[in-house]
Amino acid sequence: MRRVYFIAVLLCFNLLSWAVKHRHVPILGDTNVVVFDSTLIQFLPNQYGDYSPKDGQGVERIANGRIILKKIDLPNYKRNLNAKLKITLASNGDRWDKTGSCFVIPKSDINMVSVAQGDADYPMIDASKYEKLSGIVSGGHYIPTVELMRFMTPFGVGYYSKNDDPLSSKRKPVYIPKWEQNVEWIEDITPLYSMLEDEAYIGIYIDTWTAEGYVVSAEIILDESKIGCDNRTMTHVKPLINTMPYFRQGYPDIFSRRDLEVDFDVPENAKNVRLRYITTGHGGHSKGDEFVQKQNIVSIDNNVVIDFIPWRDDCASFRRFNPATGVWLSKRVTSYIGENGYTEKEIEEPIASSDLSRSNWCPGSYVEPVEVALGNLDSKTKHKLTISIPEAQSFAEKESNFWLVSAYLVWEE
Repeated sequence: MRRVYFIAVLLCFNLLSWAVKHRHVPILGDTNVVVFDSTLIQFLPNQYGDYSPKDGQGVERIANGRIILKKIDLPNYKRNLNAKLKITLASNGDRWDKTGSCFVIPKSDINMVSVAQGDADYPMIDASKYEKLSGIVSGGHYIPTVELMRFMTPFGVGYYSKNDDPLSSKRKPVYIPKWEQNVEWIEDITPLYSMLEDEAYIGIYIDTWTAEGYVVSAEIILDESKIGCDNRTMTHVKPLINTMPYFRQGYPDIFSRRDLEVDFDVPENAKNVRLRYITTGHGGHSKGDEFVQKQNIVSIDNNVVIDFIPWRDDCASFRRFNPATGVWLSKRVTSYIGENGYTEKEIEEPIASSDLSRSNWCPGSYVEPVEVALGNLDSKTKHKLTISIPEAQSFAEKESNFWLVSAYLVWEE
């Protein structure tokens, strides 16, 4: 069997060499598709309202300008492909850390655009399961959005990064050489490429409430295999749930009262099914879900497949992206080298808000999906996804706790 495989590979390379020599197979390098180029995301209800049509750059806006959208048209590749998403962000005056999401709108008759335009409504859902939340699961002719990347804006990167800035110039710690001018994230989105082929809506949402907002660029980097017979492995994406409050969806504190359940099925030809799960906890008060570790439990058909505490304790490593973060002093005893060797004394040390550990995110980071292999699921039965955050807290006037989760399936066909 190994010999047959070796001969097949050798034949493939020989055919490729012949084809290249005779120019029958194009050899492609990286292809960069610019989606957004230094585009403003800002809160301007009087200018944008629920929906604003295309501007000169082909950008549409909804949710008072807090969401930018653009239709793109990507080719159907025949050979295997590597696809990456790169996002570059800088503050345009908003100095706070904000939730962000780059997403693709699935091809369906109802979506957030048609809802924003007033042509449709999110489908009615089972209130006993989802309370007042809408647009978070499939229903009727609607499919929820799929996140290409979840990210968190840093405190004021770029806008407050000048050396003489009156707000940040005296806040820079000694261990960073300079404030960065922007923050950049790159994520592999190859498993999601089937959703982007042909015409697709790409959007970016930032939970900003300022007119200044942020400047964002996004591009998709495509690299097709150069081996002529390296046929592409086709994948399919099935959205299950997305509680991001993009447009008319509300902040989801539902986990403080119940688990979320989603029914789904898979076709007979689905192979190597994987579940991808993205989660971040929020609640900015001292004991909020942003700052307290909370267990996330994800089950398929009542069998636990993910059980972990989503947590980041490396947030201080993003300090150079956070010039506008709040800073206070903390007293502690430190050991240091004095005139006669090591000695100790009490010092006051600056602690930045951006340094604090958080529920699966840091100001200036993107959020990696948790992926688990489910194998080949039975196509003849209904399946159930259950998400539980047992100690999640409820949303209150001064304690805005909520969990943003999204989940989708990927399988080979």
